[in-house]
Amino acid sequence: MTAIQHDSPIVAERPALVLLLLLLSASNWATADELAAATVSSTSSEAAARGYRYLTTKPYQPVDFTAAEFDALWKVWPPELKVAAEKATPAERRRLAFSRYGLVPNPDSPDGAPLGVVDTPMGWAMNCLSCHGGKVAGRVIPGLANSHYAFQTLIQDVANAELASGQPLSPRQANTALIPLGRSNGTTNAQTASVLLSSLRDRELHLLETPRKVPFENYDLDAPPFWNTKKKSHLYIDGFVPKTARVIMQFVLVPANSAETIKSWESDFQDVLAWIESVEAPKYPYAIDRDLAERGRPIFNRACAECHGTYGPSGSYPEKRVDIAEIGTDRLRLDGMPVEHRRFYQESWFGEFGKLEVVEQPTGYVAPPLDGVWASAPYFHNGSVPTLWHVLHEAKRPTVWLRSEDGYDHERVGLEVTEFDKLPPEVRRADDKRRYFNTRLRGKSAAGHSFPEQLNEGEKRAVLEYLKSL
Repeated sequence: MTAIQHDSPIVAERPALVLLLLLLSASNWATADELAAATVSSTSSEAAARGYRYLTTKPYQPVDFTAAEFDALWKVWPPELKVAAEKATPAERRRLAFSRYGLVPNPDSPDGAPLGVVDTPMGWAMNCLSCHGGKVAGRVIPGLANSHYAFQTLIQDVANAELASGQPLSPRQANTALIPLGRSNGTTNAQTASVLLSSLRDRELHLLETPRKVPFENYDLDAPPFWNTKKKSHLYIDGFVPKTARVIMQFVLVPANSAETIKSWESDFQDVLAWIESVEAPKYPYAIDRDLAERGRPIFNRACAECHGTYGPSGSYPEKRVDIAEIGTDRLRLDGMPVEHRRFYQESWFGEFGKLEVVEQPTGYVAPPLDGVWASAPYFHNGSVPTLWHVLHEAKRPTVWLRSEDGYDHERVGLEVTEFDKLPPEVRRADDKRRYFNTRLRGKSAAGHSFPEQLNEGEKRAVLEYLKSL
């Protein structure tokens, strides 16, 4: 799946032609229901194409920096990186910057701004695809979590560049002391940001003179792949809020946007949600031992399907919330989101002033669908487990791991990593520490999900092969 499939000229510019082709290709004896379904499909495709176009061309937040400022960030890099950048051509230097910050090329304009950035006349404005536009084994997939994203490093470098040039810090750069943007590359504290942004607003989304005091804890999360959204009726790892276009608009609550402006974008985000729900899971592109995978299917259905669902033409997904005491994974996300924030969702414009039934005190996490699970490493809601093999082997999960940029572990299915018993003592700079996932940090535990321990090694190997096929 590439961005082209969701924003092709035929779909985006000639939707009527798409509908005509659908109707002409149908049987001469097509029923009214079949023709109606074709019309709905065409309408949905049009909405999805608009949604992707909005995300990639329309800024919903203020400009973060200009392209020239981005291309000059190497001047504040650590000495060894700065020397390499100084010797590089401008194109090579930009590739070095993409690598440092975990940014990926936009498939529609590989030489321009990265995916997740809208290039405006005033500068670059980041959006949802910064976290939800990633790559696996070097292949860019819009809708895949960006497990490379070094958001904290990027914003700190921008702040350092502003200070070096005598400019005042922008609000985003100034606020990083209050809201760290990720303690490990590839994870994001988006939900914490949502708590703080909503505390600035009343029920109608007007800015308050004095922000509400809302207790919160900062925690990093692994952004989920968009292709799972279509199977869900509720969003987020604890499934606390029903899926609506309004709910996904929480990140446009920055003070620069007025309540009226935010509300005027609702139809845009209805189309954005249509695009999100149109994203398909990518197929495993490597060899699969089909006999072994088929042996794994009944084992998976016996041991895993109760929570994660079944797959194939008659598959179903239960959207089951598993109690935290049963699943045993890191609970900081569950405890760290305050009841006050969940209640604000329900009582405000987001929850249609009480119409949506919000779960104020969920007891655990919702087991996700596993479509395309081969591509969505790292695993668990906090991104603490690098491969599916490690998911199946709780006792062998690494304490600290460092991933390669574009490598893929075909044997263990997931990130290609180097494992450590502890953070290497020579790693001292904050930006270097964020390159390592340290499960000893608060909120980053890789423990829990012990269910596969009921399987023997042969069964685990068969299940691992089966997971490639989903």
